[in-house]
Amino acid sequence: MSDLIVIGFDSIDEADKVLLKLDALKKEYLVDLEDAVVVTRNAEGKVHLKQSINLTGIGASSGLLSGALWGGLVGLLFLNPLAGFAIGGAVGAGVGALSGSLADYGIDDDFIKSLGQTIPNNSSALFVLVRKVQPEKVLAEFSGLKGRVIKTSLSPEQEQKLQEALSAAPAPISG
Repeated sequence: MSDLIVIGFDSIDEADKVLLKLDALKKEYLVDLEDAVVVTRNAEGKVHLKQSINLTGIGASSGLLSGALWGGLVGLLFLNPLAGFAIGGAVGAGVGALSGSLADYGIDDDFIKSLGQTIPNNSSALFVLVRKVQPEKVLAEFSGLKGRVIKTSLSPEQEQKLQEALSAAPAPISG
């Protein structure tokens, strides 16, 4: 089961920086993210969402592959597999892109928008849906970020550890 974590930041670009750091930790197999969304609220109060997973692109690429395969097979029946491959690929990519743009994956967009309305102007928030995590190693990376936990499905003990890590001063570098 995945855990939802929403962290608010005082600057408009801090959530983007944290997401980049999470992506690096993902490559080290310290965290497994199901979904991540950065929400920013500008000076006028307008909320902007930045999805980390491009469903339109994923749908287009998978549609292209399946459409090309099926088009090639149908083209073989009519003795013109190249035309079937090209037409099937184009149709498949279009249908896949459309279905990807209409799909909602991970965190509910309406929930993100409604919670995004509650953050202050000129600030940001990071919504993450975490499958697995190495808590001690990941929390050590985020020490001193000055974020605040807005919403979470973590246990009260885990939530307290997260908030403490976000508000703790970074460890000095000894050399």
